[in-house]
Parts: sequence; C-alpha cells; structure tokens
Amino acid sequence: MNYQTAADSLKDRVILVTGAGDGIGRQAAISYAAHGATVILLGRTVAKLEAVYDEIEALGYPQPAIIPLDMKGASKQNYLDMTDTINDQFGRLDGVLHNASLLGVLSPFDQLGEDTFDEVMQVNVKAQFLLTQAIMPLIKKSEDGRIIFTSSTVGHDGRAFWGAYAISKFATEGMMQVVADELSGTSVRVNAINPGGTRTGMRAKAYPGENPKTLKTPADIMPLYLYLMGPESKDVNGQCIDAQPK
Repeated sequence: MNYQTAADSLKDRVILVTGAGDGIGRQAAISYAAHGATVILLGRTVAKLEAVYDEIEALGYPQPAIIPLDMKGASKQNYLDMTDTINDQFGRLDGVLHNASLLGVLSPFDQLGEDTFDEVMQVNVKAQFLLTQAIMPLIKKSEDGRIIFTSSTVGHDGRAFWGAYAISKFATEGMMQVVADELSGTSVRVNAINPGGTRTGMRAKAYPGENPKTLKTPADIMPLYLYLMGPESKDVNGQCIDAQPK
C-alpha cells in the first residue's frame, strides 16, 4: 500500500519517540520533525540522543527535546515524572512511538536464562505498559492522539530460538489491542507496526551473516510511520500493519 502524508501533516504536534538514539527510532524522530512535529527523544545513551538532536536542529526543523531514561531500570514514578515534565514544557502530547526494544539472546527455549527473559520483558512489555499508563491522561486531551507500538514477524508466528523476544512481541500486540479497544470511543488511535527486516544494529545482531545491503533502510519504511502518526489514519485503530508486506 502507498501511504501518503502531507508535508506538514505533523505541524504543531508533540511526539515522544522511545529508543530515539539510533536505528528506526532515530529515523522516525527525524522524519516526524521534518513533517513539523516537536519531537521528544527518549533513550538511555545521552550522546546518541544529542547527535539526533543536533541533526534535527541543523536541518532547521522544530527544536526537539531530550529525556534520558533507561527503560530497564525505570520505575512507575519515573514515567509519571516524565509525563509531568512533558506537560510543563509543552502543555500537550499528541503521539508516542514505542520503538525501544531489547533482542535478548537467541537460544533454545530450555536454555533461555531467567535474567535474559526478565530483561526483555521489562523493556519490551512492562516499560511500555508503565509509560502508556502514565501518558494516558495527557494524550487523551489531544484532538488527534496516536500511540504506535512496535511488533515483529515473530510476534505473529512464534519461531524456534526467538524465545523471550517473540513472547514479548506477542504481549506487545495484545497490549496494543487492549488499549485500542478501550480508547476506540476517544480521539486517540492505537496501532502497531511490524517493521520487517530493516538495516539496523539489532537486525545485524540477530542475523550476523546477512548482507545488510539486501535490507531496506529505516528511511525506506517511514511512510507507514508517518501515516499512522498523522491525521490521515484517523479511521485506523487496533491494527498491526506490516511495513514490508510480503
């Protein structure tokens, strides 16, 4: 499908992007800013966030903001404080892209470490639960709010050795569907994206022998990210859409 968005489709919107330091999160933050959004960059590595901040500024897009937060250790109170900060600074929140994820370790199920399982579930599921809960009152005030989760092909069909990551993505899709159904009577739309094989560090870790040149770049899959964050998708809710349909 050809997802079209107007050049200024995100003008005056405030959008939070998690895992904004590199990969798909970095590209989404830049693309959202290019379409007029004020982007809040959330991640654990300040130097990476600052590099994205500088890039957005250099391109002349709206001035972004940085929230350093390690989702592995963040508490419910951290997310409530974050929401208060966003409200104090901007007075609004119109969109959230849940992009941050941990791959964990690819291993046989019976050899999957409890620590790995807990870490992956913490970042990929619990942190997203706490963050979404915290921002809910603020995003409900938006005239056209958007929450986008990130799934995976192994979040539709479990695959050998994908262990905690696959399980976490099934949980992510379930959470998206629950939240979408609850907010179906509001102005907030909730969906998920399966990016597919994309040229990122996480993909290289999962498939070390793969030639990255055979993969689409994060920029290639941005039309769907822009469409689901913008006004054009006001009738789409509770869907998980493949950015690279087979």
